Amino acid sequence: MYFAALLARTDDGWVASDTDLDNVETLADIADLAREAAVDDDTVLVLIEQEDAWFGVVRVDGEDDPRVFVSNAVVAGRSSYGAMLVDELIGRDDTGADDLDDLDLDGTEDGEPDAVEDEAEEAGDAEPRPAGPLGDTEILSDLGVGAKELLALEGDALGEIADVLGCTEVLEAVR
Repeated sequence: MYFAALLARTDDGWVASDTDLDNVETLADIADLAREAAVDDDTVLVLIEQEDAWFGVVRVDGEDDPRVFVSNAVVAGRSSYGAMLVDELIGRDDTGADDLDDLDLDGTEDGEPDAVEDEAEEAGDAEPRPAGPLGDTEILSDLGVGAKELLALEGDALGEIADVLGCTEVLEAVR
């Protein structure tokens, strides 16, 4: 089970809203959700957690590229939202694997040896996901959660982040 929330910084503190990630397929989609929740192009954090197994933070500051941190790339890679973040961080694009445009439809699709060998070679080219944390460990440093603290978070990591940000009640209201 996932928990996802948006924390938008305002002049008066943080405003939280839960978010539905059902229509999210890319990091760009997450960034668009964050920008829609932003107040005056200020910082928005997208917090994603799956049953204390892994958590992710996506930070969007105005029109800047989103910054991403994932607490455990291997575990996150086993879930759809986590895999999306991890694949973005390592530069892997698995989305094109099913596109008809990428298929070699010159007659070798009928099981000829060359087609089978080519497919096996391509499948073996995929690098495994790195073990442990992945991404920008300084993503929350200016907000009070340094790299060392971020890497040490376990269990209710999002709650601990909210504590440091001073918005525990705001986050709990959307949980």
